Amino acid sequence: MGKRRGGRELLRSLSKKQKKHLREFGEEHPFYDKVSGRLEATQICELSENSDKSSAESDSETEVEQVSVYHKLLATLKTSPESESEEDESESEEAGESEAEVDSEGSQETGEADGGGEDKNAVLEQEKATDTAEQTLGQEQADGADTSCDPSHGVIEEFTDVKHESEFSLETNFMEEESGDYNADKRDSNPSEVFSEDPFKQHMDKELEEKEVEKMSTLPKSSSQSKWPRLGQLTFSSTLEKHKTLKVDKEFDVKQLYLHKPLESTWPKVNKQFLSSVNKPNDPSFTPLQRELFCIMNTYRDLFYPERNALTNGEEIRHTYCLHALNHVLKANAQVLSNNAKRRDQKPGTDNDDYRDQGLTRPKVLMIVPFRECALRIVHIFISLLEVNDKRKIDVSNKKRFKGEFGSDPEEKPPNLKRPEDYEAIFAGNIDDHFRIGVAILQKSMRLYAPFYSSDIIIASPLGMRTIIGTEGEKKRDFDFLSSIEILIIDQADIYLMQNWEHVLHLMKHINLLPLDSHGVDFSRVRMLNLSNWSKYYRQTLLFSALQDPQINSVFNKHCFNYMGQVAIRNVPLSGSISHVVVQLPHVFRRLEAENVTSVIDTRFQFFIDKVLPEYRDAIMSHTLIYVPSYFDYVRLRNYFKKEELNFTHICEYTKKAGVCRARRFFLKGEKQFLLFTERFHFYKRYMIKGIRNLIFYELPTYSHFYSEICNMMKATDNGVDATWTCTVLYSKYDAQKLAAVVGIDRTAQMIQSKKNVHLFVTGENE
Repeated sequence: MGKRRGGRELLRSLSKKQKKHLREFGEEHPFYDKVSGRLEATQICELSENSDKSSAESDSETEVEQVSVYHKLLATLKTSPESESEEDESESEEAGESEAEVDSEGSQETGEADGGGEDKNAVLEQEKATDTAEQTLGQEQADGADTSCDPSHGVIEEFTDVKHESEFSLETNFMEEESGDYNADKRDSNPSEVFSEDPFKQHMDKELEEKEVEKMSTLPKSSSQSKWPRLGQLTFSSTLEKHKTLKVDKEFDVKQLYLHKPLESTWPKVNKQFLSSVNKPNDPSFTPLQRELFCIMNTYRDLFYPERNALTNGEEIRHTYCLHALNHVLKANAQVLSNNAKRRDQKPGTDNDDYRDQGLTRPKVLMIVPFRECALRIVHIFISLLEVNDKRKIDVSNKKRFKGEFGSDPEEKPPNLKRPEDYEAIFAGNIDDHFRIGVAILQKSMRLYAPFYSSDIIIASPLGMRTIIGTEGEKKRDFDFLSSIEILIIDQADIYLMQNWEHVLHLMKHINLLPLDSHGVDFSRVRMLNLSNWSKYYRQTLLFSALQDPQINSVFNKHCFNYMGQVAIRNVPLSGSISHVVVQLPHVFRRLEAENVTSVIDTRFQFFIDKVLPEYRDAIMSHTLIYVPSYFDYVRLRNYFKKEELNFTHICEYTKKAGVCRARRFFLKGEKQFLLFTERFHFYKRYMIKGIRNLIFYELPTYSHFYSEICNMMKATDNGVDATWTCTVLYSKYDAQKLAAVVGIDRTAQMIQSKKNVHLFVTGENE
């Protein structure tokens, strides 16, 4: 107690400056190291000016020297974030204890102590905030993950990037460490046989000649037809010498597909959910659709499949292209790791040009999907394919953060909303459409949120790609990571028509371009095809859609240059969606004549206001809904209706909820004669519009089943007279694909050739 009282007396005697020193350094000034009961006389020595000057100089020199040594010491230390946080906590606890002791002493200097404590707390909080911000910023920069579009990116705990860089770097790993069994199998097998039969090696090791490249860029493609049991009518097209007609193998084993070894055992287990007892025993791992799709994918030809359905075959297709993408990445990485070992064992000073196994940048696969839920399912499929058994779990870094940002909260789903089954399937889970994530894969581990230049696979939405690619003139833009993409997968391309198709076109213009920077690549390992800027001729594009649309066809025909050729499924619909209309309704298809595709927009607008709209201006033709697929046409019609002062209301995808409710109520009660209604609003909301008696399709809907859905809304009209219901559709010869999806291929041929209006009557059972 005596010592403590002595310490308290000492604290009382300290000045404010000395107390501050105590709080900052956690100890008393050396002057008070030894405190005796009796005060000793202070000896004062007078020094000359020279001695004073020399001592000052020596002190400053000593101080500079100490600081430099201190910084040198810090530069050699590598402290982990955990140890730093522990030290910060211990220092804050010590400072807190000293402040408590100071504040508890006496009442004469409480004001000074409190004031100093507040200043100190402010300084500590500011320093802590600064350190945290710098640490977070540094980790984000090192990690390379863009968190600008994530609402919670400020509190995300990032992993230590240096550690993961060493684990996932292809340059510092070797084949024996990652894939010993696979390497042993490759050594036992015949190298020439593997080279000649493996589709991956056949495709990537082929060296094109300049004549062939000129041929592909100038000459048109030659095409041939074929019919497969499950896919139906296939169109093969190629510019180079005509390839042999591709035939589907009726029976094939997984081992014949040249899958990377772990995938041979994991694929049957992962794909078991889609298999049925009807499946052939000699083909136990693929459904008939998957077998034919993978047969085309494995030849590295471009593929366009326009019959993807979220309800029926969507997950089958997703599993198939995930298998192909992962198989490609594992083979490419295994080749690099194997060559690393060979280069390590070769004699120093020998230059060998046989190890060209990389692109100008590391990303090999780009997967474009519409929503975060799709990216979540893809990553889960990757994890399942890499986990050989329950005992051998794959190490996935940053998995918790990924689930938090890409997962969905079940409580967020609005209750008691009746929507069609296809709507529930498309908009399930997290439907955020602004994201991008890099994935680095080695056989036993996966790294999520990897920097793009350290990633093997990039999963992103068109909007997520557009924001990082940027536009010309922007300072912060980057698309070098797209220079060496070898497989491009665009899934659910039809949804991008409802989002913004310009983002897809912008992406296609910036893929497989020469990078503006080297990004630390070893040019002695880069393939000659990449150095010659021929990457686009080797890129395989897999395009999946729920419909055939001219804009989607244009991307496949004009932006795909694969020297192996293209395969497109071209099945024509025998019966259209008009057969699903359940109300008795007369359909009038009015043909408009246009000189070319570009003039259709103006011709349709003029035809509508001159010939169609005057027939509906009468008050008798009330409750008229005008279905407009294009937002630009919708704005044009809305401005015209306002100018003519017509009695109308309008609903689009940008209308607020209150405006939608008000427009629906006015239209139902007949207070508004016309209702302008956009296709995108129907796609995203699927509201039931009551009170429709007259229906005008300004243009055929993009989704054919929307035609029957809109027509069947008339069934919800109360006290309606069937005989007064009308339906008018505007079309031109350039709408052949959309028209075939609505009325069938047989009627389409007649309607395109005939220049007269076509009248159809649907009884609810027959066309």
